[in-house]
Order: sequence, then structure tokens, then C-alpha cells
Amino acid sequence: MYNGIMNVYKEAGYTSHDVVARLRGICKMKKIGHTGTLDPDAVGVLPVCLGSGTKLCDMLTDWDKEYIAVLRLGVTTDTQDMSGCILRQCPAGEAQRLDPEAVKAAVLGFVGDYDQIPPMYSALKVNGRKLYELAREGREVERRARRVKIREIEILALELPLVRMRVVCSKGTYIRTLCYDIGEQLGCGGAMESLTRSRVGIFGIEEALTLEQLEKLRDEDKISTVIIKPDTVFEKDRAVTVTAAGQRMAENGNVLTMDQLERQAGETEFADAQQLRVYDRTGRFYGIYRYYKETDVIKPVRMFLER
Repeated sequence: MYNGIMNVYKEAGYTSHDVVARLRGICKMKKIGHTGTLDPDAVGVLPVCLGSGTKLCDMLTDWDKEYIAVLRLGVTTDTQDMSGCILRQCPAGEAQRLDPEAVKAAVLGFVGDYDQIPPMYSALKVNGRKLYELAREGREVERRARRVKIREIEILALELPLVRMRVVCSKGTYIRTLCYDIGEQLGCGGAMESLTRSRVGIFGIEEALTLEQLEKLRDEDKISTVIIKPDTVFEKDRAVTVTAAGQRMAENGNVLTMDQLERQAGETEFADAQQLRVYDRTGRFYGIYRYYKETDVIKPVRMFLER
């Protein structure tokens, strides 16, 4: 049984669910979950959690993500990407004649907070039904706009009607919809040509492994060498070690008092609500705790103890 996170490279044609299903066969275990869907046509980073690491799934979903997207101006589709049916198209050559400076201004104008209406072809649910199910039935329902944050947009190439850009955004952002909204802003329409997710939090595309590579590692009995331990995710948080008495409390996920922590001379005090990584003297990771100044105790937030 493996415990931790794998940085998987999702290839085109696979759903995120397909990746999890394949990994269950590769790793010979059922307790596996992904950290946020990627469209079947999209490629790139898909962190997958295994064993006790599945407790990280909701945490990793909250992380910012980075994408490399290609926007095609001059066309609108029902799916907001080029896999869909064309609903509207500019006359030939019109998108190529757009003012490049106006295009740049429109693209960069989306940096910051904006209210984004989720696409019909998405896994969001309305009254218990997934939107894409309704869309396939030819139905369109009203969707409530959601506030998302575009932290960065960098235009990598501008070869109209195509715009290649790097986008860093908050969770819940649909890059397809961003492409559509840019096209609407310019008055010519827009659809996503291609999408690569290049980063999720600390996980980058350079280290991501394909399913084929993971199968080869399995055959060589080396899968464990690419499992990232859960505490790696919290490496920016301060690490503390429990005493023998504290170890007994931590093993049961109990609240710890300050005298149950080993303290070194010169260590600074904890800030209120500071998050901490808790280990025993052998370096075994117990979980994430938070210090509360008013009661002078640290309480468990998420336990990752491997039994």
C-alpha cells in the first residue's frame, strides 16, 4: 500500500477518472483519488493521492493552477473549445485583422477578480444533474456566476487569430470560459484551441510521469521512488517534535499541550493559529496541527499517521 501523492501527466483522450482507474490497476490498490478534473482533450499535471494521502485531495484542489492555453479568435462553439459545434464564426480574415494592441489589452484586462459563468459542458451540478448531461440533452439552464481570480496572464505568442498565453488562476476557473469571455470582449468570439496544465501548487509538468512510465516503474518495482510524501505539501510550515508523552497523544489524534513538544533553546514562540507539522523523534509524520494562543494548545487539523 502506498501513501502520498503522484505527479501524473494526463494525456489527451483520458478523463481524470480514467487515470485513477488505470492507477488502481498499476498500484494494486483502491484508495486513490485525483485533485481536480482536466477535460479529456487537455493534457498536463494531475496530482493523484494514494492511501492516507487521499486526505489531501480537498486541500490540493484549493491550490492555484497554471495553464498554457491557445485561444482561437473569431469562432464560438457550444463547448467553448474547438472540440464543440461551431455556433458563430467571423467572416474569413476578420480575426486576423484585429488590432494586436487591442487584443493584448483585452487579454490582460482579465487579470484580477472577475465573475465567470461556468460552461454548460462542465461537471458542475444543478438540481442533482451534471451540466454536461443536460447539455447533451440539448438543454441549457441558468448558471450563477462565480467569482474567480486570474493572478497572472502572460502572452507568449500573438499570431492572429491565435493567442498563446500562460494563465495562473484560482480554483474553479474555467480556461475555456476565459477564452470565450476574451472573444466576447473583442466582439469577434473566441474558443480554446488547446490546453496544458503546467502546474498545480508545487507540482510542475517537468516532473510529471505518464501512465506508461508509471507502468514501467511498477515492472521494475520502483513505484515507491516517485511517491511524494504528504508532509512535502506542508514544507513551508514549521516542524515540531513530540515528547514520549506527546507521542501517545498524537497517535490517537488528541490535542497536544506545549509541554508535550520538544523545544530547543532560542526557538521563537508560535503565532496564534500558526500551522505546524508534527513528528516523533524518529521522524515519523503524524499530521498538521494548529496552535491556539488563548488556550496555549495545538489541535489536530488533518492526521496522516500511517498505521
